[in-house]
Amino acid sequence: MFDCVIIGGGPAGLLAATYLARYRRHTCVIDAGASRARKIPSSHNYPGFLQIGGTEILRRLRDQAEKYDVELLNAEVTSLEKREGAFHAGGGTEVSGRFVILATGLVDRTPSLKGFSEIEASGNLRFCPICDGYEAMDARVGVLGDIHAAGKKALFLRTYTRRVCLFPLGDDVSDATCREELTRAGVDIAGRPDRIEKTSDTTLKVLTQAGDQFIVDALYPSLGCDVRAGLATKLGACCSSTGTLKVDDHQQTSVNGLYAAGDVVTDLHQLSVAFGHATLAATQIHQRLPANLR
Repeated sequence: MFDCVIIGGGPAGLLAATYLARYRRHTCVIDAGASRARKIPSSHNYPGFLQIGGTEILRRLRDQAEKYDVELLNAEVTSLEKREGAFHAGGGTEVSGRFVILATGLVDRTPSLKGFSEIEASGNLRFCPICDGYEAMDARVGVLGDIHAAGKKALFLRTYTRRVCLFPLGDDVSDATCREELTRAGVDIAGRPDRIEKTSDTTLKVLTQAGDQFIVDALYPSLGCDVRAGLATKLGACCSSTGTLKVDDHQQTSVNGLYAAGDVVTDLHQLSVAFGHATLAATQIHQRLPANLR
């Protein structure tokens, strides 16, 4: 029986584990190895680092947690039950805990375009202009997706470059109001994309159904995401309209003893936000547990 079981070994889960271990609480992290942080080719706004990759961030956080004897289990949790005052996680492993922190994050949706899977590991493919819009300064930038959601991202990126092109998907490409706003801001609206090719280490080529070709230095998909909140909602936890879990000021969901941190909670997908969540949740759980006297 652990004091706390943390489901998800991304930045939020690993930092929460370190805090709890330093509070001398018996803690484990169950991780399936699918953290969204692995997709970060290079972060330039991670506190204290001019530049660091996502895999290196995770490695350092794991090393830190292991220093305090946190148990790191490589498995996928497919069920979570609460009975007799404790939580029971099942699937690739069977683990029980008095409290749970859900740090399962989200999954970005990707388009079914020819060539997209081949460029997913490319540094040209980016998901968060808040994180790396600055690095797109004066670059050729493409935004891919629904004209409304992708249009908002394209307008945000105009802060950094004049060369922004929207590749619309969906059935609303003729929305006059949207097109007028984008055109007024200097965003080019291309035809529907057909396929994507990598042309060099630094560029991609987007080919439209009409046969036009566009070279971009960075491509931002804007297709939404699926929040990994299912384990919590099956226990009755409440969600927002966007699918994120509703939590109180200490990161507790509507299920007593079940906490959540990181992208599963917020639409602002930032490492610093995830760390704040982790600190709040871990500290509150420590305070709720019986005194651990030596």
